[in-house]
Amino acid sequence: MTRDFAGRIELDIRDSVPDWEPFLAPKPPAGAPNVVFIVWDDVGYGTMDCFGGPVKTPTMNRIADRGVRYSNFHTTALCSPTRASLLTGRNATSNGMATIAEFGAGFPGISTRIPFENGFLSEVLLEHGYNTYCVGKWHLTPGDETGMAAWKKRWPLGRGFERFYGFLGGESSCWYPDLVHDNHPVEPPATPEEGYHIAKDLSDRAIEFIRDAKVVEPEKPFFLYFSLDAAHAPHHVFQEWSDKYKGVFDEGYEAIRNSILARQKELGLLPEDTELSGINPHGEPATTGPDGQPWPLLDTVRPWDSLSEDEKRLFVRMAEVFAGYVEYTDDQVGRVVDFLESSGELDNTIIVVISDNGASGEGGPNGTFNEWRFFNGVPTPTKLTLEHIDELGGPMSYNHYNTGWAWAFDTPFPYWKRWAGFEGGIADMCMVSWPARVPAQATPRTQYVHAVDVVPTIYDLIGITAPASLNGFDQSPIEGESFRASLTDEDAPAKRTQFYAMLGQRALYEEGWLACTLHPPLSGWGKFDQDAWELYHIEVDRSQSRNVAAQEPERLERMKAHWFELAEQYNGLPLDDRTALEQALAERPSGAPPRDRYVYYPDCAPVPEQSAVAIAGRSYTISAGMHVTTPDACGVLFAHGGLTGGHSLYVQDRRPTYAFNWVGTHLQTIASDRDLEPGPHVVTAEFVATGRNEDPMMAGARGTLTLYVDGTAVGSDEIVTQPGPFCAVGDGLCVGRDDASPVTPAYTAPYSFIGGSIDKVIVDVSGDRYLDHEAQVRGWFLLD
Repeated sequence: MTRDFAGRIELDIRDSVPDWEPFLAPKPPAGAPNVVFIVWDDVGYGTMDCFGGPVKTPTMNRIADRGVRYSNFHTTALCSPTRASLLTGRNATSNGMATIAEFGAGFPGISTRIPFENGFLSEVLLEHGYNTYCVGKWHLTPGDETGMAAWKKRWPLGRGFERFYGFLGGESSCWYPDLVHDNHPVEPPATPEEGYHIAKDLSDRAIEFIRDAKVVEPEKPFFLYFSLDAAHAPHHVFQEWSDKYKGVFDEGYEAIRNSILARQKELGLLPEDTELSGINPHGEPATTGPDGQPWPLLDTVRPWDSLSEDEKRLFVRMAEVFAGYVEYTDDQVGRVVDFLESSGELDNTIIVVISDNGASGEGGPNGTFNEWRFFNGVPTPTKLTLEHIDELGGPMSYNHYNTGWAWAFDTPFPYWKRWAGFEGGIADMCMVSWPARVPAQATPRTQYVHAVDVVPTIYDLIGITAPASLNGFDQSPIEGESFRASLTDEDAPAKRTQFYAMLGQRALYEEGWLACTLHPPLSGWGKFDQDAWELYHIEVDRSQSRNVAAQEPERLERMKAHWFELAEQYNGLPLDDRTALEQALAERPSGAPPRDRYVYYPDCAPVPEQSAVAIAGRSYTISAGMHVTTPDACGVLFAHGGLTGGHSLYVQDRRPTYAFNWVGTHLQTIASDRDLEPGPHVVTAEFVATGRNEDPMMAGARGTLTLYVDGTAVGSDEIVTQPGPFCAVGDGLCVGRDDASPVTPAYTAPYSFIGGSIDKVIVDVSGDRYLDHEAQVRGWFLLD
């Protein structure tokens, strides 16, 4: 109850006086504003035209023109950490979120489990009478807690949101998303052939959530965390939108940076003497680590003049697709803004627009048709992607542009996403609009602001005091600082200090200076005690063009010492620079108890990868018990993964078949040499690993895959399995479902099994070989 009962209780209710106040839901302050966060993903500082970029975003311009631009806004350089700070007002490491949610380690700063002592804005606003909605990307739940059997206190509905529609992981196909509605998985409402795209779907749902509450209680304010899929890979969009950008990028990424910088200066975002950062500014890839370690090729840019004409054509198309993706998403967000205006809500709505980090460099110097090659440590030659140039952006792609465009879309800064010590990773666009209370400002604000500062600013604007206790947990101090004053005063003071630690990098901002280590993320270098520190006076050198460490040794030493002090305060240690593949394969809690035998049933919800059986680098046996009722039975028995990589056991043209889709590149198929007759059967695919494949372009475990029907071998061949995850934030494991993951290159049969029924599928990874398949049938399945 909110307070003690103040009525009067007598024996007879007729003589008693009621008091409803202790029993009612909390009420918001009169005239309380709505709050909308529009969070873009991997959109670099120089991408959108409202920040000088080449991509047209009329909706973002509309918000900027009605509010205030911040030219010196910063994030953490990675998605989950920024989002954790944006929603709690605490630093990423204080939130245990110094990496993406799937890559947690058992230490306070990188557990990827946000303490309940760090309350979410949604939890606080809920207690102040707000409706709270989360639509889009979440990426704040550890991978092992994303399955249907998982503890859901770290799902959106467990952290103060009343409604959720979107995806739990870090990315999703725009055409075939893995959607969750509130606390359960749902199918997309349409297919790509029917015009489906996730950007429209998310906007539809945002409007629905707002509308449904407003017709009941029009004066009740809401908080909408509108977290877009764009512009994270895969870059998916309808061709007519990408074709709008034909010719825009033909000059190449080096040349286009000049015009972007010129427009940024015209908009007043950057000082007139701002310079462009150089290509490969540390001499990479020739640069080596302190102990001779090679510079990771992932984080290099290929000079435009060094490209062949085919490569230029390919890279230009990658940029066109990306730009169309961003503009289309902006168009769909515009529908939400239109609804707010038509319903009379827009003027009294605080809108905060940011991107969660700089443009993404995960495509590497060549870009890729399949981004998940990066997470498997497999390079992508341009020849391979050129074969699919006309498919970029379409339902059969999982594409990502090359680092040259990441560098250009981060103009004028060096580097990109993941680089926590360089502006290309941490400097991002930011706009704040509240027409009812904050007059539009033509002059961008130059105060240093960080994502951690947004929550205290919202509290300040609404008039809320951060609670000392929330949901039974004593609350930790808010670590961000309100920047409310700067909304109306361009001379308001800026914050003084901001701490950074991520993926083996260290950085500290202090009163216009930035000290950072030159330690590429995910490099595996180690040797942190030998890191070279750099110093930049970014107040006058925003593009970090002049390292002044040698001229300011005393300042640098003070800042280094202060970094270690703050690292102790904010859980900044230990440092972790392991490669993406090492982190993907590292041991951590599973979403299911570890065992040698996994049983899956038909029509169950898709099982996320971190809760499913892990087969990378090991022997395994997949056995499906089934009843065939017609000679033409066909469809999927078992599917794990999708377009980016996966494997499937299915029946096609009357014959059991197994397919392994190796990182979306090599389709390895073994088919039975005989038809499957009506009756009860057990179909088995047994892989026996014999060693590692030494070809770096097709790394993984090599071995023999043998198909069996009722204990009789019916087909066999050598295959290579994927070295890392199929798609750890996407396609799940399914048995006989209509929505079994679309490993469409692997088969043309219907996804659901037709002409029979499936008892269950058993996957065994004990390492034993099941030569006595008759005993296997008797022991695992009960067949008539």
